[in-house]
Amino acid sequence: MAENKQQKLFLLDAFALIYRSYFAFIRNPRFNSKGVNTSAMLGVTNTIVQLMEKEDPEYLAVVFDVSAPTFRHEMFKEYKANRDEMPEDLRKSIPYIRKIIEAFNIPIIEKEGYEADDVIGTLAKKAEKEGFTTYMMTPDKDYAQLVSDKVFMYKPGKGGGDVEIWGLPEVQENFGIETADQVIDILGLMGDSADNIPGCPGIGPKTAQKLIADYGSIEELYKNTDKLKGKQKERIVKNEEQVRLSKVLATIITDAPVEFDLKQLQKDELNKEELVKLFNELEFKTLITRLNLSSAPAQPAMQGTLFGAPEEVVTEVPSTKENIDSVPHQYYLVENELQRASLRAELSVQKEFCFDTETTGLDTQIAEIVCMSFAFREHEAYCVTIPNNREEAQKVMDEFREIFADTNITKIGQNIKYDILILKNYNLEVKGPLYDTMLAHYLIQPDMKHNLDQLCLQYLNYEKVPTENLIGKKGKNQVTMRSVTTDKLRDYACEDADLTLQLKNALDPELDKAGVRELFETLEMPLVPVLAKMESAGVKLNSDELNKSAIVLRQQIIELEKEIIELAGEEFNVSSPKQLGPILFEKLKIDTNAKKTKTKQYSTSEEVLIRLVDKHPIVQKVLDFRGLKKLLSTYVEALPLLVNPKTGKIHTSYNQAIAATGRLSSVNPNLQNIPIRDAAGREIRKAFIPSDDEHTFFSADYSQIELRIMAALSGDEEMLRAFNEGKDIHSITAAKIYQIPESEVDSDMRRKAKTANFGIIYGISAFGLSQRLNIPRTEAKDLIDGYFENFPKIKAFMDKQIHLAREQGFVETIKGRRRYLNDINSANAVVRGMAERNAVNAPIQGSAADIIKIAMINIHNKMEEQNLQSKMILQVHDELNFDVYKPELETVRSLVKTEMENAVDIGVQLTVESNAADNWLDAH
Repeated sequence: MAENKQQKLFLLDAFALIYRSYFAFIRNPRFNSKGVNTSAMLGVTNTIVQLMEKEDPEYLAVVFDVSAPTFRHEMFKEYKANRDEMPEDLRKSIPYIRKIIEAFNIPIIEKEGYEADDVIGTLAKKAEKEGFTTYMMTPDKDYAQLVSDKVFMYKPGKGGGDVEIWGLPEVQENFGIETADQVIDILGLMGDSADNIPGCPGIGPKTAQKLIADYGSIEELYKNTDKLKGKQKERIVKNEEQVRLSKVLATIITDAPVEFDLKQLQKDELNKEELVKLFNELEFKTLITRLNLSSAPAQPAMQGTLFGAPEEVVTEVPSTKENIDSVPHQYYLVENELQRASLRAELSVQKEFCFDTETTGLDTQIAEIVCMSFAFREHEAYCVTIPNNREEAQKVMDEFREIFADTNITKIGQNIKYDILILKNYNLEVKGPLYDTMLAHYLIQPDMKHNLDQLCLQYLNYEKVPTENLIGKKGKNQVTMRSVTTDKLRDYACEDADLTLQLKNALDPELDKAGVRELFETLEMPLVPVLAKMESAGVKLNSDELNKSAIVLRQQIIELEKEIIELAGEEFNVSSPKQLGPILFEKLKIDTNAKKTKTKQYSTSEEVLIRLVDKHPIVQKVLDFRGLKKLLSTYVEALPLLVNPKTGKIHTSYNQAIAATGRLSSVNPNLQNIPIRDAAGREIRKAFIPSDDEHTFFSADYSQIELRIMAALSGDEEMLRAFNEGKDIHSITAAKIYQIPESEVDSDMRRKAKTANFGIIYGISAFGLSQRLNIPRTEAKDLIDGYFENFPKIKAFMDKQIHLAREQGFVETIKGRRRYLNDINSANAVVRGMAERNAVNAPIQGSAADIIKIAMINIHNKMEEQNLQSKMILQVHDELNFDVYKPELETVRSLVKTEMENAVDIGVQLTVESNAADNWLDAH
């Protein structure tokens, strides 16, 4: 864009950008601490900021639609009649978005009786006459009809990618036409389901493009209907009036009664004060920094030092929230033996205290402790400094051994498992009841963030000192807590303990209100020491085995690459989607309707390729090639680098507060995602081995637990009977769906029934099932219909869950874990559909999570009671793995099977398959 900025005009299509922003976050919506869905506000704000940074526009406006009917409604009553209602969260966002635009001092334009595209079209054409170049900012392709040498589409990039600018060449390429106004003819022929423009039934985008490319316009097409044939001719002739009306409806008018007023279109200076206010309310902290927005100074506050008198501190902070400088507090430094003894005496008589550790890093296996902080009265805390020297540090830590081991004192923490693991490095054990504020909030509001910063904002209206203020941003320049001055360390550490204590007091009543106290006290909290022990134990890795696998995999990748190039008939980079696309879709013509991505490349995603796998042998080879490359880089080459040099083992970290369903997840490394379906993936498990020759690898796995839970919750007699009699549920399902004896079910029928069985749990559609099984959609629909006819109580259970969710706003697992579904009554079908699928799936998947957690706690307790040397070391979905001392194998086998199968009585027999071997693969 070489023009001067004064010659450019940017016109933003408000609702197109708002909808795009909202649905971009639909699977992972953004909420602030007050529970407000901020997805649309954040998306639109980011779009505006990116535009400011990239283009620095002098003239621009945001154009809104007005709710009043337009001239199109007068012409065609059904215009936009079938549009889904705006999602409720999105509707609530509109006033905020308008305020944000106003605070940016960007003009807002709207005209009653006209749509935003008419206003934009009119202004663009008027600006063109005045010598301006106009950029219409919208993802809506309909605007392509307005493009000229002075009017461009400015399509925001997806996922933070670059914008796409469409001039005439891009319009010609995307629509296969010569002039921009032919876009109107294409829209008139194919119609637009979103706007309820009927078009010609049976004429889709490809056909419409071809007809307009051949005949030039709808008018010329109707002059040449004698050249058309068969059904196509019949449809076009029959629907002439409707097609001509559709063309009028699809035409963006360029003479709406709006003036091209440069003063009105001129951007003014930001209203920084208003933006700060809005961004603080919405909690867009990064944007405050990014836009260099100033703030008002805070009031002076009093701060305690050592055990003595407080000193006055005055500072400025960019927030209207409370903070360390506005709330009176007493934070003490504990540096010598006498002070530590005094603190221990106070701690020993408490019913509960909060503690926190500050360390040199996040890896619990190697991090060293810098200080410990304690709080047992609100606004008062103590920071115990720990010497750098390991021996001296150990002596100080030993002084607190009895305090942490006291079973009569409840220990409070935020993500307390981390602190337990740090203390374990110094041979200190945390005993007695635990209270984790992170996990309490996770049960109260499972879909929201649970970090300390967020919780303080939500429950205490308090903005804590950011970690970055002490050690800098992540990256090579970040320092450790060892480098922080004593006074800053004291304030930061004491504040953490103090705030966590305050949070405990604020959150505790909420556990009862949410009906999750029992779940918290009998399941989630008792699981914490179990997971800490598993993480500490780690699992041994046979790096030599992985190195051998790497050699084999690399050779297989080379061979596959050769085969793919041979099938392609020319040399190309198989790893490049850009080069692969033309090979598949232009040279080999595997799919004549292949879609291109926004960057004008053919889509060669896994989803696309799986659908085309039967079209040409090269497709499966490409999928295999990609699978092996991912395996090599993600696991085979990466896992040996994660072996802890101190322990010689891999120590994954389990997350209890991530998945809203209650499932555990793991990171560094993620052992939940190790492939199991393909042979190459299974080989990775071979590298996980017992700790030494005296131990064996023991694996125990629930059999079809989610299907059993679905049978139990629905009470379907056929399914319950099949499970309780130990029959093959997939063969029985196939026999019922296909209405044949079980003995006549073949492997293909069983495969389809198995996919349907598991797909039903996740609310699979006929379209989804057809793609998963690579069968026609009609066959997939018949499969699902047959399934529900033969298992009517499954359908009744699903309907009941959706009804329950609509009535109470949440669904529950067998142990009372709640999944809140705020969108279950949404008038928008997409949003509502997602909530309905979760209403069915969450109780099943969540109950499976509850069951295995109960089993883990009971197994851990029994192993402790019997003083066994064997250790539980891994949890992967429905499977538990153990490093078993060989003489204890039969004891452990019996104990694990008993506890897993009897964790909960759900009315159907839970069964466990188990095996021991010298590696994970053979044990599974």
